[in-house]
Amino acid sequence: MSCRLCQSPVADFASSRGKRYQQCSVCLSVMMHPLDLPDAESEKALYLTHQNDVNDLRYQAYLSPAINAVLRDYDNTAAGLDFGAGPGPVVQHVLSGHGFQLSLYDPIFHPDVSVLDRDYDFIICTEVMEHFHDPNQAFKQLRKLLKPCGKLYCMTSLFDPNIDFMKWHYKNDPTHVFFYHQNALDYIAEQHGFSAVTVDERLICFSG
Repeated sequence: MSCRLCQSPVADFASSRGKRYQQCSVCLSVMMHPLDLPDAESEKALYLTHQNDVNDLRYQAYLSPAINAVLRDYDNTAAGLDFGAGPGPVVQHVLSGHGFQLSLYDPIFHPDVSVLDRDYDFIICTEVMEHFHDPNQAFKQLRKLLKPCGKLYCMTSLFDPNIDFMKWHYKNDPTHVFFYHQNALDYIAEQHGFSAVTVDERLICFSG
């Protein structure tokens, strides 16, 4: 088997809660075994249990690193896309209060593919990339949707060797299927034509 991001060899890494995990020998990411990936109906059922109320101040604060980065880097005339917006598009709700008009895309909750026919100054992808079954294809699509000098803001929890995977709460969500190492971010930037990638705790910014 090979890594679903960089196509390098993988090795068995861990088993937890009935799921098997593998680790890439090159990008060092940890991923759920392909035979254990959840199906679309299971994913939707779990997403519907998430309490992503757009008026929830705690959830707004949780996503504030990405929101504040947009407010720092762009004015409200910029074209933005919330990719993987989910049932409660909090980022769109907050930024609309600052005059931004964001397009929404989510394969389950906002499946309007017409928004994928244009490009954007910035893309927000918060708590989404860990759900990608095919991360290489997903980042290829995201780069295509971004203008040449645009920015892609992601939020996720990165994996590193200091993490005790068996005790790591982030893996316990069965829809979290890919955990990125810093090496993986560097690979994404190089492979998909980003000029730089920066990491500030849970906020990851890919620059076009």
